[in-house]
Amino acid sequence: MKCIGLLGGMSWESTAEYYRLINREVARRLGGLHSARIVLASVDFAEVAALQASGDWDAAGRLLATQAARLEGAGADLVLICANTMHKVADAVQDAIGVPLLHLADATADAVRAAGITRVGLLGTAYTMEQDFYRDRLATHGLEVLVPDADDRAEVHRTIYDELCRGEVLDESHRTHLAIIERLRARGAEGIILGCTELELLLDPDADGSVPLFATTRIHARAAVDAALA
Repeated sequence: MKCIGLLGGMSWESTAEYYRLINREVARRLGGLHSARIVLASVDFAEVAALQASGDWDAAGRLLATQAARLEGAGADLVLICANTMHKVADAVQDAIGVPLLHLADATADAVRAAGITRVGLLGTAYTMEQDFYRDRLATHGLEVLVPDADDRAEVHRTIYDELCRGEVLDESHRTHLAIIERLRARGAEGIILGCTELELLLDPDADGSVPLFATTRIHARAAVDAALA
């Protein structure tokens, strides 16, 4: 079994889900007392969020690249950035290490295409929804990506940073996000990418929504196990 390096803390709420999901999937596949070989570098999200807000992505890239190199030094055979937004600096992270970076958008696009869907709505932070680093990566896989209107984008972003990253899961926000999903469906979205790992704390892919919801944390975790057991 290969060792999985988790670059987490963005936020720790979703990083905890990565750890749980990866270990549960390894146990499911191998049985018995098996668990995953994992090394974790968890950053201070307040520092990262400040760099995001100021637009200093170069500094954010250097911060994550340093941590990724430490993961490799600790024995990681592959690395995951446990956040959608921070894949904006994925190239800087990959350049800093000699082991593969398992890109979340690639794994997600594979899952969407496997479901026979080519037009998807994207929910995430404002950075993920409004900048091109994530949408363009999905487009290279043949996906057409729709994002909510400005007011809905602002509400999704607010919910992520003001509630979910702080461990708050509110019924009102759940209802609001179901309405946002419905508006994307009405515009032609055949499925919705939950393009922020915290959104899976609010929305249940097995029960919510009028179209399939693609849970990026679950997808990324399964892809990590695939790679570790290959």
